[in-house]
Amino acid sequence: MAARSRYAPDRGLTVRMTATMFLLGLVFVAFVALIIGVMTATHQSGAAIVIVALLLGGGTAFISLFYSDKIALASAGAQIVTPQQAPKLHGIVDRLCALADMDKPVVAIAPTSMPNAFATGRNSKHAVLCVTDGLLNRSQLTDEELEGVLAHELSHVAHKDVQVMTVASLLAIVAGLLVRFAFYSELFGGGRRNNNQNAFPIILAYAVSFLLIRLLSRYRELAADRSGALLTGQPMVLASALQKVSQGMNRIPTQDLRAAEPLNAFYFAPAMKLNGGASLSAIFSTHPSLEKRIAELEKIQRQLNEVSPGPKGVR
Repeated sequence: MAARSRYAPDRGLTVRMTATMFLLGLVFVAFVALIIGVMTATHQSGAAIVIVALLLGGGTAFISLFYSDKIALASAGAQIVTPQQAPKLHGIVDRLCALADMDKPVVAIAPTSMPNAFATGRNSKHAVLCVTDGLLNRSQLTDEELEGVLAHELSHVAHKDVQVMTVASLLAIVAGLLVRFAFYSELFGGGRRNNNQNAFPIILAYAVSFLLIRLLSRYRELAADRSGALLTGQPMVLASALQKVSQGMNRIPTQDLRAAEPLNAFYFAPAMKLNGGASLSAIFSTHPSLEKRIAELEKIQRQLNEVSPGPKGVR
C-alpha cells in the first residue's frame, strides 16, 4: 500500500536525466571557455561579457522559478476555480493528492477548446494545476482518464521538475545571451573570413546544449507518465487519455495551436497536429512521440500484471 501512496521514482530515467544534466554542464563550461578564449584573442573582455550574461540569465531564471505559476496562468488566460465552481475536478485532485501525500495545488481552468492540462510551480506548496475547457467538456475523457492526466501533471510538481528545467534553462538562456553578445561585439568577424572560423565551435556548443535540454524534457515526460500510471494503477487508462488528447489536437485550428506553443513544455501533450510518423522534428520536441509514450505505458501494464495477476491485479 505504501508504494501506491507516493509517486514512484523511476531510477532508470533518473540516471538518464542526471547524466543529461552532467553533459549539459560540461557543454556549458566548454561554451564559456570558448567565449572567453576567443574574445581574449580578439582583445575584448570575454570574462565581463560572461558575467553580464550570467547576471541577466540568473535574473530571468529566478523570475521563472518563483513566478512560474502566475506567468503560466496569465499566458493561458486561466481563472482559479473553487470546489463549488468545479466540484468534480476538485474531487479528483483531492483524491490524487491524498494518494500521493502532497499538498493540494491551486486549481484553474483555461478558456480554450484545446484539450490539455499543465501543472507548474517551484514546489507543492506553490503550485498550480490548470486544465482547459476542451479537456473537461470536449475531449470525452472518462473520469478515470481525466484522473490519469491529472496524476501525470501532479507528478511534475511532486518531482520538482520546474526546478530541474529552470536550472537547465538557465544554461540555455546564458548561452543564448553569450551568442547574441558575441555577434554584437563582432566576435565572428563582422564579415571578415579570418574570424568566421570562431563561429562554428561556439554555435555547435549552443546547439548541443539546446538538444540536451529537449532530451531532458522528453525524459521528464516519460517519468511523469510512469509515476502517474503507477499512482492510479491504470497505465492503459492513461494511454487511452493520451490518445484522445493527442487526436483532439487534430481538430484544433493550426492558428490556435501556434498561439499555445509558448506553454508546450508544460502541457500534457504538445500543442501540435499529429504527423502520423517519425520525423527529424522529434529530436527538437519537448515531448516523446505518442507511440513511444504508449509503448512505455504498455510495458508498465505488463509489469503490473506480472506482479499482481488476475482481473483485479492492477487496481
